[in-house]
Amino acid sequence: MKIIYKDGTVAECPQEEELHVLRHTAAHIMAQAIKRLFPEADFAYGPATQNGFYYDVDLGDRKLTDDDLKAIEAEMKKIVKANLPVKPFILNREDSKKLMAERGEKFKLEHMDDLAEESTFSFYQQGEYVDMCLGPHLCYTKALKAFKVTQQSGAYWKNDSSRQMLTRINGVAFRSAEELAEWEKQQQEARERDHRKIGREMQLFMTDDLVGRGLPMFLPNGYTIWQELEHYIVAKERRLGYQHVMTPCVGTVELYKTSGHWDHYKDNMFPPMEMDNEAYVLRPMNCPHHMRIYASRPRSYRNLPLRIGEIAHDFRYESSGTLKGIERGRHFCQNDAHLFCTPDQIKDEVSKVCDLIFEAYKDFGITDYRCVLSLRDPADKKKYHDDDQMWETAESALREVLIELGIQFTEEIGEAAFYGPKLDVNVKPAVGAEYTLSTCQLDFCLPAKFDLRYIDSDGTEKCPVVIHRAILGSLDRFMAYLIEETKGRFPLWLAPLQVKVLPVSEKTLDYARDITEKLADAGLRVVLDESNEKIGYKIRLAQQEDRAPYMLIIGAKEAEAGNISVRTRSGEDLGAMDLDAFIAKALEEIRTKAR
Repeated sequence: MKIIYKDGTVAECPQEEELHVLRHTAAHIMAQAIKRLFPEADFAYGPATQNGFYYDVDLGDRKLTDDDLKAIEAEMKKIVKANLPVKPFILNREDSKKLMAERGEKFKLEHMDDLAEESTFSFYQQGEYVDMCLGPHLCYTKALKAFKVTQQSGAYWKNDSSRQMLTRINGVAFRSAEELAEWEKQQQEARERDHRKIGREMQLFMTDDLVGRGLPMFLPNGYTIWQELEHYIVAKERRLGYQHVMTPCVGTVELYKTSGHWDHYKDNMFPPMEMDNEAYVLRPMNCPHHMRIYASRPRSYRNLPLRIGEIAHDFRYESSGTLKGIERGRHFCQNDAHLFCTPDQIKDEVSKVCDLIFEAYKDFGITDYRCVLSLRDPADKKKYHDDDQMWETAESALREVLIELGIQFTEEIGEAAFYGPKLDVNVKPAVGAEYTLSTCQLDFCLPAKFDLRYIDSDGTEKCPVVIHRAILGSLDRFMAYLIEETKGRFPLWLAPLQVKVLPVSEKTLDYARDITEKLADAGLRVVLDESNEKIGYKIRLAQQEDRAPYMLIIGAKEAEAGNISVRTRSGEDLGAMDLDAFIAKALEEIRTKAR
């Protein structure tokens, strides 16, 4: 694949850069198509991304429709078919600004002002379209073989919420039609697995604009799963000596100024509420509350480690464009804990946290994950607590522990919490990009900010170390992950509806009611289908919408024999079975959390 650089040099494209160049060129072709269809369009940024490309554009008061996106894609195909040559040229600053001013490109002019040290600027032109760009690009538009305009959204100019809202138009581009077809297949799979779609079908949760965007409400089925997850992790933590607390969902601004969150995190917090001459905020995290619990009484080294856990309600003002069902909301519940320990206890405590993470992953069948040691960016004095010695100590300590434990990890700069380094466990879901579920953070900063102390064995006061950790992360996100991994076909212990009883006709309804009562008495979540529908429809409903792991078919033969006919969600017919034997089988499946 030939590409052209800003100085006019033509060369073979390095293989590792092919997709980037394809997608960058596609962004320019899309901008040309937009300008043809909407001459008033004014363009901001239009980069290639890891998964495709986009262009941010000011369209005035115009709101694009799905038909408009189709028209843009159709116009792109015309430009590609025309096989326009892509020609670079370079101008000095004065001529560059004159060109952009003549074309009415106010965003490009502002961008030039941001690049005050540049004396020249490079441009690429195909046909009538000219764009300021560093390149490189394809040499001809026809070299773009496979692309699709996918969606639109809102985006602020320079990602600054105080600036103008623009329309972001997204697309994808690939080397071949086959790669595009494979991508479309993956998108279909993603749509089928989307936890928001399955959540509606199974009546797990809902959102309501009158309640507020990003504030999901769990319905009975979804709350059943949520509670099972809570019981699961709390039981494991209690066996490890955790002490669980419940703390308020609000705190004073002073609390977060003390912790440092106000300086480093306030843009992601809901605004303060003023009352009784004091300012309160909805809490974005729980560590300040737990710090105050620790500080509420004298502590000795004999009390450490102290493990404080909480299933805590938190609130963060996520931007509207990032909200995604229960995977990312403005309200969520963290499986949070803070471990207060001596420096000598760090290794043992981090080891136990890692053991708990991997034990939970084994229970849930999570195998596709990777461990990341997230470090600060030393050059970023705004994002991170400014104490080089503290950071060097904390990062070295956590790195050494992970190496000693034999945990394979990569390191990523700039991903630490503002107060300390962390181990992130990132999962790769069935569809989509990886994200963090579990985390273990080492903190020398907040204990000092809150002036925490313990009396050591030599009688002196010392400051404890705090380990922040979340095993399931937020229960909401963990549940979203499970929904998409299983397509809502939960194992028996997690399924909101475990057994559905399906009488073949009214003649067996009384016997089916007796069966249902005995199952409920045994502690199983069971529903009796008393509708007049045919048995085939009842089975399909139980399989496809309820996603019940077991269906009990109750016909005349079963009523006469005093047994049940068992069918699984996957369609397997287990045949006739004694009710007590089925109950014992189901309870053992639940006890062992069989997958």
